[in-house]
Amino acid sequence: MANQLALISLWIMLLAAGINAGGIAIYWGQNGGEGTLAETCSTGNYDFVNLAFLATFGNGQTPMINLAGHCDPYSNGCTKLTTDIKSCQAKGVKVMLTLGGAIGSYYLTSAADAKQVATYLWNNFLGGKSSTRPLGKAVLDGIDFDIEGGTTQHWDDLARYLSGYSSQGKKVYLTAAPQCPFPDAYIGTALKTGLFDYVWVQFYNNPPCQYSGGITNLEDAWKQWTSDIPAAKIFLGLPASPTAAGSGYIPAGDLTSKVLPAIKGSSKYGGVMLWDKYHDDQTGYSSSIKSHV
Repeated sequence: MANQLALISLWIMLLAAGINAGGIAIYWGQNGGEGTLAETCSTGNYDFVNLAFLATFGNGQTPMINLAGHCDPYSNGCTKLTTDIKSCQAKGVKVMLTLGGAIGSYYLTSAADAKQVATYLWNNFLGGKSSTRPLGKAVLDGIDFDIEGGTTQHWDDLARYLSGYSSQGKKVYLTAAPQCPFPDAYIGTALKTGLFDYVWVQFYNNPPCQYSGGITNLEDAWKQWTSDIPAAKIFLGLPASPTAAGSGYIPAGDLTSKVLPAIKGSSKYGGVMLWDKYHDDQTGYSSSIKSHV
């Protein structure tokens, strides 16, 4: 009987741990020195890899991907990533294409423009067909919105059009990386649609809501995001090293002993997002926090 009780209590503990277990999302693509995409997924540290960035699109522009030193899209050099993408997906890692970024030329002028961009994304990166797929034949898992400029309008239209393609077979996941001041200046309206599966909020470069030795500001912002945004899971977005952002880096010890215990109680807790793979390589941040996330 005692053994049975011990097993039951162990099962309950494991169940509780499983409920609060999170994953790690990483951004890859903006530094040629961060290793290949396949190597990134082979670490076993990441559940999501966001390919950064499709930095040019909308307003009649020819969409253009920028993966820094990894490949040259102008010579179709990024089609070689198809093998890596499939390798990641075979390991259970979701691979997303990130739109936007801090530096880019992107803008949506109307709902019709948003529809045109959605059609392009479907045919060139998702389940559609095109003779000019920049990353080759691999079908990505979805689209990540890192909108930090351009316009505040029509991102909700883009989300609706993209989400509509889920009815054509493979689900199109939608994710986003808003800034922690609530609501986000650019995609606040889009996030209210309830169409986003995972939202990794940038708790860095934003002193009013980031960690700065004390946890109050971050915790208050976290509660607002988790209560007001109808997404399946919310992630804590952080820089992977002190040099990865202007401010907001949390030492791994502080994250695991102070911050995560304060936010993991939320049913919407999804894990941690890190910027970016290159900086994670320098610090080993994901490896040091993985068992706590």
